[in-house]
Amino acid sequence: MELFAVIMAGGVGSRFWPRSKEKSPKQLLTIFGENSMIQNTVDRLKGLVDDENIYVITNKIQKPEIVAQLSQIPKENIIEEPFGRNTAACIGLASIIIEKRNKDAVTLILPADHIIKDKEIFHNILKNSAVFADESKGLVTIGIPPTRPETGYGYIQIDDKSVSDNIFKVLTFAEKPNYATAVRFIESGDFMWNSGMFIWRTDAILNEIKTYLPDLYDGLYAIRKDIDTPNYEKTLFNVYGILKSISIDYGIMEKSKQVFLIKGEFSWSDVGSWEEVYQLTEKNSEGNALKGNIYSDRTIDSYIYSPDKFTAVIGVESLIIINTKDALLVCRRDHCQDVKKIVDHLKINKMSEYL
Repeated sequence: MELFAVIMAGGVGSRFWPRSKEKSPKQLLTIFGENSMIQNTVDRLKGLVDDENIYVITNKIQKPEIVAQLSQIPKENIIEEPFGRNTAACIGLASIIIEKRNKDAVTLILPADHIIKDKEIFHNILKNSAVFADESKGLVTIGIPPTRPETGYGYIQIDDKSVSDNIFKVLTFAEKPNYATAVRFIESGDFMWNSGMFIWRTDAILNEIKTYLPDLYDGLYAIRKDIDTPNYEKTLFNVYGILKSISIDYGIMEKSKQVFLIKGEFSWSDVGSWEEVYQLTEKNSEGNALKGNIYSDRTIDSYIYSPDKFTAVIGVESLIIINTKDALLVCRRDHCQDVKKIVDHLKINKMSEYL
């Protein structure tokens, strides 16, 4: 069994506007510590996956910065999608490239922007799930035991009897719930947070794509025959232009009969909003997380980021304030999920200088 990793890094991170933009999305930013989120994701794989077996899938705009940040990864392993077509196409494209290199590959599918502590536990979970996936040819996802009735995550329901050590059969997937439903999920004890991380044999996921998304499968194999030929980019462009945009969860995981979950007993966050950043950042005695040259007075429980200009904040509470060179966001912490609406507004009004 040879382990490969695919890091999905094509998103824009619209909930992190105005720091996260098309050319410098969330995964390429330094939000915690000294390295970017994608650099931390790659570093987390040291000792488990060789650098030459790590692939990153992204887009034309972000590729140059990814190549610069991840110099240890072979440049040809940075895969460029011509268009965004959601995670099923993204994972499928990476899978045919890896499958052409190694027909028995077991692949770890990882988002580029997660915060994961307890590296040793994380490695053990990936190893155990890789062995199970290799032997069973099943599709394994990592589920996070919930610590609160979170409405920003999807959920996965599992059978309470394990099929192997810490591995369970998946019963259903659930979209992001309202608060009352999230409380019921927690109380039931058989729902996990959907981490968006997967482990499987590459041939296993391609077989499931063949069964449940045959049009995507046909497109992928049209691309596969031209890999490493002068026709590759033209074929990739033409095929992607007619693919449907569909997520791997909706297209495969919710339909397949071969889906399993391993519990991820480690500290995890998908850092989906500025509220998550606030929660994960060290705070002062007033409950504020301050980044930059900031004066605060009678201000509590707020996240204020302003590295480029002096910012004064007086008499407020529970705010997110992001002050960059060209834009300012002021938002109540409990409205952080709505930041993406700003990006939609900018696109509709063709205000590309702020995107």
